[in-house]
Amino acid sequence: MSDKESEECLISHEDRGMSRESHEQYMYRRNQEENLIKGSYEYEYGKATDEQVGGSHYKDCAIQPIDYIVKNKLDFLEGNVVKYITRHKEKDGPEDIKKVIHYAQLILELKYGIKKTKEK
Repeated sequence: MSDKESEECLISHEDRGMSRESHEQYMYRRNQEENLIKGSYEYEYGKATDEQVGGSHYKDCAIQPIDYIVKNKLDFLEGNVVKYITRHKEKDGPEDIKKVIHYAQLILELKYGIKKTKEK
């Protein structure tokens, strides 16, 4: 080893602009970083929207109804219209269409004060 190399070895970490953390400090920092990742629901369980309980009638949609509902800030009634109209071909057909109509009537009545007229 040359004299210059020996001299460089004697220069402390602080003189090089680095600080040296203790093992305890390193472990604490590392645990904090891991907890940020591991503590997230998505890390532990995956995204809830990646899973569907009770069928697969939404999985093949270009846009998942829940994504559309949330991003457009739709309320419960509006969200159900989107949900049932999206799935009617794959799930309950006429029954889902009846639900769409019912939720649309609820919106008319509760938001706009328009009551359903009785059919003759």
